[in-house]
Amino acid sequence: MAPGSASVKLLVRVPLTGRGEGNVMKEADPITDAARHALGFLSLEETIALASCGVTVPDPHSVLVSPGVALGPGVVLWPNVILQISVEGGLAIGAGSTLFPGTRIVASGGLVTVGSGVEIGEEGGFTIKAEPGDMIEIGDGARLLGGGSLARSNRIGRGAQIIGPIRCQDCHLGDGATYRDPEPDRRGGVLKGSGVARRVEVPQGHVIQAFGLFADGVMRRQSYFHPKPER
Repeated sequence: MAPGSASVKLLVRVPLTGRGEGNVMKEADPITDAARHALGFLSLEETIALASCGVTVPDPHSVLVSPGVALGPGVVLWPNVILQISVEGGLAIGAGSTLFPGTRIVASGGLVTVGSGVEIGEEGGFTIKAEPGDMIEIGDGARLLGGGSLARSNRIGRGAQIIGPIRCQDCHLGDGATYRDPEPDRRGGVLKGSGVARRVEVPQGHVIQAFGLFADGVMRRQSYFHPKPER
């Protein structure tokens, strides 16, 4: 993995055998499981068994995970999450990351690497799709929310954010601290608003807010939107 890429450690890879292990639910709907396997996903029993790897799945009936997905300990998969590998793609989710309802990540011949402590899909879900030749890297502590999407190759740096229904293609957001850092200009690069961002680069501490084409948007320091109160 290239320097500065998303850090994924202590991963547990979902087995490719097609059968779960452990003392988990032994009876499942055979029609549902047949449909899951036909579409390339784990059975319900196998999805429940992810708990033995340290993965939290509150509603396994609504979650679809392909065999071969690498999941770090402490990952949380909320309802209606889809993690799919096809055409020899690769997909890894780092430790402690949370995927909120409506998150869909598809490695359709490409590579998707999600770092540790990442938040994806709050407030409307999020879609990530990597096709053959694509590499999508999401750094530790990044936050993607509000119904946006990533397609083609993107690098979303450590602590970077995409806020809103933004279609991102070939974008690069710089590394920085997370949104919890009290100093806005130390945070990772940010896109906020709605529209399309193609080949946009935002360095640490900066943000582009736009409603349309982000390439035409104005880049500002993040402190512009988060001024310190006067004493």
